[in-house]
Amino acid sequence: MTSLIRSLLTVSSASALLLGAAAPAPAPAAPAPAAPAAAEPPRPMLRPQTVAPLPGGLDAVLVVNDNNPELITGPGILISTFAGSERSVPEAHLDVPLSGRFDLFSHHVYAGKPEALDSTLWLAVVAEPRGPAPVTLTLLGGSTALSQSLDPAMAGAPFLPLPPLLAETTSPAYAGPGSRVATELLARTVSPEIPRQWTLPAGSPSTLLVLPLPVRGLDPLLNGRNLQLRLQSSGPVSLATLAAFGPNDTPPPADTWARLLDGGLSPKEHTPTPRGAKGRIIYSRVAGVQIGSTWRGTITDPGQRWLSTSSAPISWPIASLERGRLGTDQIQTAELKAFYPGTAWAAHGNYGVEYDITLPLRNTSPDPVTLQLALESPIKGDQAQGGLRFNVTPSRAVMFRGPIEVSGLDGPGGRPSSRRRFHLVQRAGEEGPALGTVSLAPGAQRNLRVRLIYPADATPPQVLSLLPVKQSPPTPASSQP
Repeated sequence: MTSLIRSLLTVSSASALLLGAAAPAPAPAAPAPAAPAAAEPPRPMLRPQTVAPLPGGLDAVLVVNDNNPELITGPGILISTFAGSERSVPEAHLDVPLSGRFDLFSHHVYAGKPEALDSTLWLAVVAEPRGPAPVTLTLLGGSTALSQSLDPAMAGAPFLPLPPLLAETTSPAYAGPGSRVATELLARTVSPEIPRQWTLPAGSPSTLLVLPLPVRGLDPLLNGRNLQLRLQSSGPVSLATLAAFGPNDTPPPADTWARLLDGGLSPKEHTPTPRGAKGRIIYSRVAGVQIGSTWRGTITDPGQRWLSTSSAPISWPIASLERGRLGTDQIQTAELKAFYPGTAWAAHGNYGVEYDITLPLRNTSPDPVTLQLALESPIKGDQAQGGLRFNVTPSRAVMFRGPIEVSGLDGPGGRPSSRRRFHLVQRAGEEGPALGTVSLAPGAQRNLRVRLIYPADATPPQVLSLLPVKQSPPTPASSQP
């Protein structure tokens, strides 16, 4: 997800002034040579291939999606699933019970106070049982990170320049908080700031987490935090996230959160284009409860239990959305069970959603076959083009910044490798570097498994591609005298 804040640029233009009386017209001069025409930017390249809908679908797990506002400018409720009938401002609550498996996705930015250089915004997650009995919340997975951290005790992930493809070693690679959180969730690493379990007494909200968003010592005064939790509840609960200004080094008093929960919303931003409207679309950001945490699918040929290697070249969308279906007519966007007026009406981009895809490959040809697997960022489009379009010259806009995990690629000695993780940085319209190859003898079969958590530092859609390995032309035989 690109940063909300950009430097203000001041552009000045000077007007030409004619001073004094008009002078006699000069004698005609020889015509100046015509200036060379500006070179047109190269047209995108079309790669002919199949683009097919991604098999499978989203599960029914509810996700509290807390991303509007992204830039927090005032204290208040960010999102609440509490019952509004029990609160002073009913419209500030979505009244959605959460029980069993559910998730939280939260992503926010803070740009400080205009009058201060050292302010901190505090974010809290609170929850309360919906019945008369206590409820246990168990953490199944969770991670959080700041964009910038000057405190070693708080995990940070600055937007460092990384190569397009970096294989993970013993030291994980990431750039940006969304990238780090997705990397840690894939690796099943839990942030030390997050408890493993909470017991919630009935009758009043309990504070699960209080996390700072500091800007002291930063230039510019800008910081972001990504937080994702995978939770299991022993009973129905209500959950809310709240924002408050407070001391730089200590959280606000505990009663701050109860008072905010009984107040109004933090200001929202980016009113969306109405659903179904024509013309330019403003997706807006999500402040609602979405249906779907994980997309699982197995890619096979129609009526078969395997995918023929002869299908390549072929790609499947990842996070396809309204106006970005790449000709497949497939919108993968999670629908919202409830959301606030003036915010996104669907979870465009599926941020925080895990994709878990299996490809049972079989070589149905009489010859050995080698294919390569890639995640790519083609030029966004809606209509079928006979393939995918890519830029010929590099773009500056980063479209994907995050990890991907693959099992089953060629390993040492041609044996299938175990789980491997990579970090990708892809720009708009960029073909992806090969994550690895799959080499199959005639009749051989191998399962590939691909996992990724769509990171907050990305712009959809992407594609998962299975491509033939380009063969080198045969070397001409030397002639004998």
